[in-house]
Amino acid sequence: MARKSNTLAPETLAAQALRHIDPVSGSVVPPMVATSTFARDENYDLREGYVYARYGSPTTAHAEEIIATLEGADESLLLNSGMSASVAVVESLPPNAHVVAQSMMYHVGLHWLERQAQRGVIRKDLFPAGDLHALKAALIPGETKLVWIETPANGDWSITDIAAAAELAHSVGAVLMVDSTAAPPCTTKPLDLGADISFHSATKYMGGHSDFTAGVLSARKDMPLWDEIREVRSFQGTILPAFEAWLLIRSLRSLHIRYEACSRNAMAFARHFAAHKDIEAVLYPGLPDHPGHDVAARQMKNGFGGMMSIRVNGSARRAFEMAKRTEVFIPATSLGGVESLIEHRRTVAGADSGIPENLLRISIGIEHIDDLIADFEQALAATS
Repeated sequence: MARKSNTLAPETLAAQALRHIDPVSGSVVPPMVATSTFARDENYDLREGYVYARYGSPTTAHAEEIIATLEGADESLLLNSGMSASVAVVESLPPNAHVVAQSMMYHVGLHWLERQAQRGVIRKDLFPAGDLHALKAALIPGETKLVWIETPANGDWSITDIAAAAELAHSVGAVLMVDSTAAPPCTTKPLDLGADISFHSATKYMGGHSDFTAGVLSARKDMPLWDEIREVRSFQGTILPAFEAWLLIRSLRSLHIRYEACSRNAMAFARHFAAHKDIEAVLYPGLPDHPGHDVAARQMKNGFGGMMSIRVNGSARRAFEMAKRTEVFIPATSLGGVESLIEHRRTVAGADSGIPENLLRISIGIEHIDDLIADFEQALAATS
């Protein structure tokens, strides 16, 4: 079993998987328990409370305990994708609940909310990311049940003040869920800032190696809906399986150092291209001229991450062509991995997304910064 100490730093707890040493073999790597069912003992009692893998398993529980420790949560629940996690929250709301979300956020989540609203399952209103006045105006006292923010926001990486959003949500009796995928708990802890639910696509920075999908929700014991969310996960059968949970444990052990490396590279990359003659704008919260920089600096304690978007000067098709010309950057959808990715976001998110045609979404990895800068420079030159 895990042995925790309140005197150890989060980096230490993560690196040693909560000081977990297998009591049978002495392995310093936590073992994987891969089974669908669990045998009862000679008295027909459950062994350690496990009955069937759809409800939980030792490996998944261990990964959840690590994340809960890093988040400062009482409990974390792992699901098999980020969308499974967000769906479980909305499915737990009462019928016809009013949901307020950002107009700039992960496009699949936004499309799913629109679908649910069209089906009459929920009512929804949207507000521009970071605009607290618009958020306040969208709330309906006694009717708004969920406020869903994402910060930094996927696309333009705008910043929303979590503490202020929590105060607004709570003033009308709503729960605040923060999608903090781009700001993992090594830099931002939404629960400490007043959020009720911290949500991550654990596929991204928590996973960090682009080899599995996962989602995670974290909360404290007094969070409304928590028991209902757990029930929804059980009924849907969307708990994270043991193998993926084991991979996640492996990844969490290096989270802090990976995030630090990505942040360092991204800052250097953003500074290099911020005043480039071929660049219209670099959208990165770490730059002092970013509109949300001051709030981001308060919320993101250990770096601004590796995510940015770059708007390229030139023809409408230039950014699209650049995404095909890079040699180090990989043209793929996702973020937070050790490898650097480039994406023509309008092509992926769709023409109705509001994403400008000249915008490239970039996930900076841990490669040598000189190689990343040179690769982007050559793609600019090739399309000039």
